[in-house]
Amino acid sequence: MSSPVRRKFLISSIVAALAAAAAVLFAPSAPASAHGNVIGPSSRNYGCFERWGSKFQDPAMATEDPMCWQAWQANPNAMWNWNGLYREGVAGNHQGAIPDGQLCSGGRTESGRYNAMDAVGDWKATSIGNSFTVQLFDGARHGADYIRVYVSRPGYNPVTTPLKWSDLELVKSVPNTPAAQWTHQQSNGVQQDIPVSVSGRSGRALVYTIWQASHSDQSYYFCSDVNFGGSQPSPSTPSSPSASPSQPSSPSASPSVSPSVSPSTPASGACSATFAVTSTWQGGYQGEVRVTAGSSAIKGWRVLLTYPGTPPIQQGWNATLTTSGNTVQATNAGYNGSVAAGGSTSFGFLASGASATPTLSCTATV
Repeated sequence: MSSPVRRKFLISSIVAALAAAAAVLFAPSAPASAHGNVIGPSSRNYGCFERWGSKFQDPAMATEDPMCWQAWQANPNAMWNWNGLYREGVAGNHQGAIPDGQLCSGGRTESGRYNAMDAVGDWKATSIGNSFTVQLFDGARHGADYIRVYVSRPGYNPVTTPLKWSDLELVKSVPNTPAAQWTHQQSNGVQQDIPVSVSGRSGRALVYTIWQASHSDQSYYFCSDVNFGGSQPSPSTPSSPSASPSQPSSPSASPSVSPSVSPSTPASGACSATFAVTSTWQGGYQGEVRVTAGSSAIKGWRVLLTYPGTPPIQQGWNATLTTSGNTVQATNAGYNGSVAAGGSTSFGFLASGASATPTLSCTATV
């Protein structure tokens, strides 16, 4: 091979390799369908996904939710894969497998994907009373050999101090419970509601949950930031992730300043849907659909997005998407189908080409 041709070949190979690496870094992956997480009080990575996953381009996260911002920068897949924070082969020796200071990452499990969950700081906290409910979602219907709920001891401050095993007090233990016996049976999994009571608590604390799945020796670990008796302001509009402090997690995206919004007519008063373009970049954009319940609570929802031509949607989250002709059907996930009267939830997607506003229709199960 001549020298000029060889140089061209090497350059082409390097460019191709860099492009492949960029695709891995920048393209968010859909959450794994298996496994699960504590969705209430939301764990650190599920809370970050819930608040910001549908607008992961928005730089407002850096000031409005800085702990989630650092987590998205450290590894966006910790949020996209919010249901995969587990270790295998622990054999019940949780304290032996997980060092102090690493409890929220499961001992830096999954090759360090969740390390940012251990970061000390002012994570968004859920306000709860001394009696509260832990909601554990199991997307694969594993069931549980046991579930243990701990609360950090009085005097421990998660804003300033790394979590140690000695900081925790066991407050609830649930014995072997097959998935068929969990509290809520849903289309995309099951949910176990675990009532917990403590006494005389106020201020910031951590709720730590260990779920030992039944299908194998697979242990899940979740840190949920709470505020006993306090008031937590409503979270800001969800925003955007990033891959590392020096790297953007998406291709040169700029948030849409004036997002286009398309309302739908409520279906028999059950639900309505609105569409907004939340960010755009050359060759693509991100969209969000917000589903709002009418005068009555709903148990599930379905939104039809109809386009004038072939739907441009490439990837979505917080809903199951199926395409037929020029219509995309979005059906709620197992964890966001129930919406209180007047309440709302959302799902998002990435799309190719110039931003296009679909015609929306919403139907609900009440």
